[in-house]
Amino acid sequence: MKTWLYLTADGLAHSTVAWPCCRWTSTGKRQLLPLSQAAQVLAGQAVDLLLPMELCSWMLSDPWPSRRQPDARAIAFAVEEQLSEVLERLHLSTGARDSQGRYPVLVIDRERFTAVLALLAEVGLEVRSVFVDADVLPCDQALGIRWFGRWLLGGGLPARLAVSDDGLLVLKPGLPMDVQWRDERQDCTDIDQWLTSVNGQAINLLHGDFAAPRKRLPWRLGGLVVLALLLLDWGASQARIGFLESQSHQLYSRNEQQFKTLYPDQTRIVDLALQLNALQSPNAAPQDGQIAGLVKLVEQVIGASNADVQRIEFREGDGWKVRLTANSFTELELLRERGRQQGLPVRLDSASKEGDRVQATLTLEQGT
Repeated sequence: MKTWLYLTADGLAHSTVAWPCCRWTSTGKRQLLPLSQAAQVLAGQAVDLLLPMELCSWMLSDPWPSRRQPDARAIAFAVEEQLSEVLERLHLSTGARDSQGRYPVLVIDRERFTAVLALLAEVGLEVRSVFVDADVLPCDQALGIRWFGRWLLGGGLPARLAVSDDGLLVLKPGLPMDVQWRDERQDCTDIDQWLTSVNGQAINLLHGDFAAPRKRLPWRLGGLVVLALLLLDWGASQARIGFLESQSHQLYSRNEQQFKTLYPDQTRIVDLALQLNALQSPNAAPQDGQIAGLVKLVEQVIGASNADVQRIEFREGDGWKVRLTANSFTELELLRERGRQQGLPVRLDSASKEGDRVQATLTLEQGT
């Protein structure tokens, strides 16, 4: 439920704690009093501020070319030609896109708005939202409302204005015929309820640099503690992973050096474990020439491709069999062709599709 405080237009000339205000009781009755007294009555409550239209200007952008929501800066540039002052001195607030693709914009002098909010802070009032009286009228019909001694024009009208009786006489011939007129002198209570209910498209000025500070919730401290514990656990896990990776790299480097010492002719290492298993395979005892052929196959054929070696074994009578995976059948065929170009008697067997990869056995026939 909103707790409304209305700063009437009568106090615009002298923005002091004597500013004439209106608040509404729980029964909907008006209570007229100066700002200083209103602050005492509303002490400890967050208030929803209602400003007079005389403090603001209202305009519509041209139809926006894209359905995508533009940012505030883009809207500001779009209406810049309609403004009487430079953008840096103004606070612009954008509303919801209308049926014709236009965006409504409420404009208030930044320095004046700052002074109003500072005045309320000075008397100890916390402001929760800020709306403008001519902008809170229901949008489903064009309306002219006499309220606090002047006329508000808005609702379904493509305008938001506050005018005097004389001003209305000048404007009325140009207004649509279907404007519905209401006068507080006949139905004050109904109009008050109307204007303090706020339609869903009314623009809240309290955003951007003027956004209300968020309250610290009681659970936030507990949340920070939990977050800190999670970060500590994550940090410890990362430290353990880093240590294990470092140890693994050191162990692999030592193994690689030992492998090169034992097999100096193995100048290219594709897969240390697989090559070592192949060289020490108990299934057969390949000759030196056969080992040289495997080295050539690994270095100059498989090593020059994107294929991944899965297993290497030697079978007496068949030769070296290398189980590998590649990206495509074409890549496998290029692999076989490259082996032929190197003078190696190779053939492809058991090619099959496995997901997005291709598996096959590359055989280096015995006798090389």
